[in-house]
Amino acid sequence: MKLSFSAADETFRAEIAGWLQDNLTGEFAQLKGRGGPGDEHMFHRERVAWEQKLAEGGWTCVGWPAEQGGRNLSIEQQVIFFEEYARARAPGRVGHIGEGLAGPTIIAFGSEQQKQKYLPGILNGTEYWCQGYSEPGAGSDLANVKTKARFDEARGKWIINGQKVWTSLAHESDYCFVVARTDPDSTAHKGLGFFLLKMAQPGIEVRPIEQVTGTSEFNEVFFDDAECDAGDIVGKPGEGWQVAMGLLGFERGVSTLGQQMSFQNELDQIIDIAKRNGAAKDPVLRQRLAKAHAELKIMRYNAMRMLSGQKRNGDLGREGLIYKLFWATWHRSLGELAMDVLGPESQILDGEPYELNRLQSMYLFVRSDTIYGGTNQIQRNIIAERGLDMPKEPKIRLK
Repeated sequence: MKLSFSAADETFRAEIAGWLQDNLTGEFAQLKGRGGPGDEHMFHRERVAWEQKLAEGGWTCVGWPAEQGGRNLSIEQQVIFFEEYARARAPGRVGHIGEGLAGPTIIAFGSEQQKQKYLPGILNGTEYWCQGYSEPGAGSDLANVKTKARFDEARGKWIINGQKVWTSLAHESDYCFVVARTDPDSTAHKGLGFFLLKMAQPGIEVRPIEQVTGTSEFNEVFFDDAECDAGDIVGKPGEGWQVAMGLLGFERGVSTLGQQMSFQNELDQIIDIAKRNGAAKDPVLRQRLAKAHAELKIMRYNAMRMLSGQKRNGDLGREGLIYKLFWATWHRSLGELAMDVLGPESQILDGEPYELNRLQSMYLFVRSDTIYGGTNQIQRNIIAERGLDMPKEPKIRLK
């Protein structure tokens, strides 16, 4: 693993830092530090405009292959990109699910037709994606999905029926990638398909889930004879699990670098407040701040380690197995640290409508980090069974 940067890399750093300084001004200046976890509902239209500004400058999809419109940046330069993006306090990315998950999955597993159809909209910041994985009975246990897909031979269409839940930003997305069961008699990870669906169609209903924060970035999505073309299944029927696992590799891959940089911004804000309000003089809080800083560096170095050894189609090896458990637990603790630094008054509000400050929103949001995308308990099972080759957890059979 390389931890240093070459002269060429530092030249690249100056390029992206200069571009951000020149362009994160005027109408975009108000977006600095906005749009992160718990704040994704803010400035949506303005952040979409920022996405398109990034695209005009060639700063979307920077790690994609050049033949797909990306810059084909090295891991080191992708790290630099995210570092400088965070240092400039540039806004949370609206297109991160398309750029970091849907796009790399289509590049790795999709057909040429799918690449031509879907990648340009992601690249130019005009089409946005959401993820159709979790269901009411299949949250951490993705292999338990019940959503079904059948092929209508006469019409040449896949027909999707079922429900997804906790679908981030579904109400603002143009497309959704959906894992559904192509074989109604199959169980577990067999008989699944990976589909690309247009959201604006009669067979799809999106219902916002209002959270304790008062925001609704999560949604339920209902599919009632929703359709997609015959060519909109990635891979073959029955290969959905392989594609879905490849996507999770991308989720724990380069896209994590951007996530870590937003964490750095939050930690920097907390440290700044601690210095101003005197909380940094408390030896216990000072130690917790130092611990948060050290663990964030560990998170970054582990990400660089696993990316340096990245295999084909998003496979990150064993190093990638610990990532979700580590960052989710760290981020939840950061929310608690933020409230302790702010002091007891941070837990008191006048009444509805609750006007939360940035860190209060973050604190409430991060309670979900150890649940969505696989609970901490599920992550520990994955580490034990896949990483340490320990016996699988026994299944409880109810009579």
